[in-house]
Amino acid sequence: MAANRTDSPRHPYTLAEYFALEHTGDARYEYWDGEIICMSGGSEQRVRIGGSVYFTLRQQLAGRNCEAFTSDLAIKTPSLPPYRYPDVSVACGEAAFEKIDGIAVLTNPTLVVEVLSPETEKRDRNEKRLAYQAIPHVMEYLLIAQDSPHITQFVRQSDIWIRSDYGDLHASLVLPSIECVLNLQDVYVGVEFG
Repeated sequence: MAANRTDSPRHPYTLAEYFALEHTGDARYEYWDGEIICMSGGSEQRVRIGGSVYFTLRQQLAGRNCEAFTSDLAIKTPSLPPYRYPDVSVACGEAAFEKIDGIAVLTNPTLVVEVLSPETEKRDRNEKRLAYQAIPHVMEYLLIAQDSPHITQFVRQSDIWIRSDYGDLHASLVLPSIECVLNLQDVYVGVEFG
């Protein structure tokens, strides 16, 4: 969903125009090399999945030195400026923030979670994944499908990323970066497929 899409040639937006749009209301947007994409809203499944992951992690992290955040919090992505809005993120230790044109962005996420949609899947699997993995604090990245029970997990081990895939609703996913567990049944509660 572009902020202003027509069949005519697209106008490349400047960062100044993007920041002006970011400050006009409650909607969240991402800047992609001159294109502005609205990140607010989403399908019923996407909202349920993101909410379930946030709720589950928030419960498991209670009383610990890590904090879960919703999709309202941006993460600074130096290799893909200025920042991105993941569906869920977790920071361990003291959460560090930086202001970018008046927007508070998290600079030290440990875990980043994206719920895939047809419009965002290619970027989430490629450009966004690489941008998040370039952040030194990020130890884990999850991609969660909304059209079928499937989670792709990337875990940093030294200088390499190990990929694992889970596609059984009865599976449990250990998150070593934050010492939590996600049960696919809990992630997909209330979600209907097909």
